[in-house]
Amino acid sequence: MAYWLMKSNPKFFGIEDLQRLGTDGWDGVRNYRARNFMRDDMKVGDKVFFYHSSAKPSGVAGIMTVTTAGYPDPTQFHPEHRHYDPIATEEEPRWYMVDLTFEQAFTEVLPLSELKFLPTLEDSLLLRKGCQQLTVIPLEPKHWRAIMDMAETLELLPE
Repeated sequence: MAYWLMKSNPKFFGIEDLQRLGTDGWDGVRNYRARNFMRDDMKVGDKVFFYHSSAKPSGVAGIMTVTTAGYPDPTQFHPEHRHYDPIATEEEPRWYMVDLTFEQAFTEVLPLSELKFLPTLEDSLLLRKGCQQLTVIPLEPKHWRAIMDMAETLELLPE
């Protein structure tokens, strides 16, 4: 099992939306590095932190699980969709997505401002300069455990 952090602006899709739906596809990613992670590396059963980006506060909002490995994002093929890519074809898709299932929402967002103080995260892509814009970030087991420990310490995990 691998560990990940995936970012979404909660104005468009937040942890509450995933909780309501149960399972949904993570579509619309248009960054090659993030695409490669979803296409090549994410596997069914991997654990993922749901991260609210461009929010006040930005931070980890909950946990989800990968339930479908990478497959072509259908939004790339539809001219009326905001994620349409005129270069992509069904024979040669450019963009991929995974399906994710809601596991739990934290009682409140674990803010990035707190995560920056975790020495264990210093070498993570989450805090590395130049990587902050990545929407899909791999985490090492030590990073996952440090974030979970902080959430437990701050009593953000629901009973």
